[in-house]
Amino acid sequence: MEIREMKIEDYEQVYKLWKATDIIIKRSDQKEEILRMLKRNPYTCLVGIEKNELISVVLGGFDGRRGYVHHLAVKPEKQGEGLGKVMMKELMKRFADLKVIKVHLFVEETNKEVKDFYRNIGFKERTDLTDFSKTLIK
Repeated sequence: MEIREMKIEDYEQVYKLWKATDIIIKRSDQKEEILRMLKRNPYTCLVGIEKNELISVVLGGFDGRRGYVHHLAVKPEKQGEGLGKVMMKELMKRFADLKVIKVHLFVEETNKEVKDFYRNIGFKERTDLTDFSKTLIK
């Protein structure tokens, strides 16, 4: 698998991959919002390509202090081959290049498989925090 930086031209394939992997897609995942993300974080938004086909994606955001992981997805028929781990390894390398000290990500509470995946690659589940969100634009 070749890993490269995501381009906005990849969006339709990325969107289909997210849908195929049951990622919850919201307004902030629409094309114009992803374009904003790519402009701010071109080095840390990645896609995996195999035989000219987009088979994986991960969006990494950097706010100047911490890194954030969004929407890691691997084509369902390719899951279990270690591709998610490869994508995360590349993203962590790029975060390290940017001198990111800590990386955060969010997983749906009921998504045991994904929680296990992140535990297995070295992430620690935190129980000392509560996530708060506020929608500014409806």
